[in-house]
Amino acid sequence: MKLSEVKSKLNELKTISFQLPNGELVPNHFHVTEVGKISKHFIDCGGTVRKEEVANFQLWNANDYDHRLHPEKLLDIISLSEKILSIEDLEIEVEYQADTIGKFGLDFDGTHFLLTSKHTDCLAKDQCGIPVEKPKLQLANLNNESCCSPEGNCC
Repeated sequence: MKLSEVKSKLNELKTISFQLPNGELVPNHFHVTEVGKISKHFIDCGGTVRKEEVANFQLWNANDYDHRLHPEKLLDIISLSEKILSIEDLEIEVEYQADTIGKFGLDFDGTHFLLTSKHTDCLAKDQCGIPVEKPKLQLANLNNESCCSPEGNCC
């Protein structure tokens, strides 16, 4: 989900909620302690130099049960971050504390912002000798007539 999409959704909401991939909701007394831009400059295992940038939200649970983050306040924080940090319309990555800091993608289901699982990947499979996954075919969908009919020339 891009930053512009988050802002659009926040303009429509009265409250903000985040849901973890396991279905649990982040406690509603969370705080967004950071909005930032993360730049990653790296070399993949095939030797290709790459750059990635994401907008980052850090969610944190405090023992502050009397204050709730409202959509207009988060919009203000995002606006200030865009201005001061020159954040473009980037994909959002969310950090949330579990056993360790987890990094999540972000989506929206009409009610909750959904923290989506992220996975590592090899960006240079062709350089590493990693076999490309073959497409799975169902035998029922194959057209066997051309090969297996008497006129098919398969024998």
